[in-house]
Amino acid sequence: MITSLHDTEDVLQRRRRALRLLGATPAAALSASFASFIALNARAAQAAAATIDLHSVTVVLGDQAGGTRALAEAAKVLDGAPYAYRWANFQGAAPLFEAQRSGAVDLAPAGDLPVLAAAIGDPDLKIVATRVGSAAGLGIVVQAASPIKSVADLKGRTVCVSSARGSISQYQLYGALAEAGLSRNDVNVRFVLPVDAFAAFESGAIDVWATFDPYFGIAVQRGGRVLRDGSGINSGLGFFTASGTAVTDPAKRAAIADVLRRLQRAADWALAHPDDYAQIYASLTRTPLDTARQITRRSALRQRFVTDADIVALQKVADVSYRDAILPRRIDVRAISDTQLVNA
Repeated sequence: MITSLHDTEDVLQRRRRALRLLGATPAAALSASFASFIALNARAAQAAAATIDLHSVTVVLGDQAGGTRALAEAAKVLDGAPYAYRWANFQGAAPLFEAQRSGAVDLAPAGDLPVLAAAIGDPDLKIVATRVGSAAGLGIVVQAASPIKSVADLKGRTVCVSSARGSISQYQLYGALAEAGLSRNDVNVRFVLPVDAFAAFESGAIDVWATFDPYFGIAVQRGGRVLRDGSGINSGLGFFTASGTAVTDPAKRAAIADVLRRLQRAADWALAHPDDYAQIYASLTRTPLDTARQITRRSALRQRFVTDADIVALQKVADVSYRDAILPRRIDVRAISDTQLVNA
């Protein structure tokens, strides 16, 4: 059994000698050695993680509008976890990432652009997992009786965007404007946190609102009219990020990896039992069942540890956002991604 990196190196040296004796070419030997190193090092990392005592660890799980907690509790995946955990719920990505940056949250779920915006102010943040959903879970809504019939009619109008600069709704709005032949300068954008914006939209104080689920789904259920959803504009990808402090602490890193694996199982359960999940989501979030069914059907449920393909997809969002001046500088997505947590 491999117990240390030193042991791993010894194994590799013996394999290299064996390959030379068998007459392997240098390229073949290098390839075989590298493959062996990856496999052995992964097993060594998992074995080391298994020896870490997690009973003294507390993981703070950030959430937005209770969605991740509803999923975890519906599938009961955190029952019996070998570490303590607590939830910290926020109405949007901006306050969630502010808490993570201050060290008050260890793990945070958010859409693609909010993660990039957060990385501007928190270079230690690391993307650790990806969630795949539907871009139809956000959009631009207007009052039922509004004279606005299309995105082109937004010229000269004020659009309320949730929740702050760098949100998925800002990205969707700019994409929809470009599609309609307008520029971002053709509208007046106001950024308002979702709960406040929802109340203002309900009262009629806001006529045009670019927002995301669950606020989007509830607004439509209560009579809001959709001008354009995010299909074909947004990636539909969500991500989990870990704070720099958490991801570099061996015990907390192992606990976060375990949380993510449990949430993967929760996602698999929800995808296999959509009606059951919708009912539990409706109960936990106090959302009407019909609306809960729509929201959960397009939620970013399918989950995996972040991959190279995810990094490439997010880099496209980063580059477009920099081009459109949503982000003040270009983000190197690979530099803020941790693809090795899968081995923890």
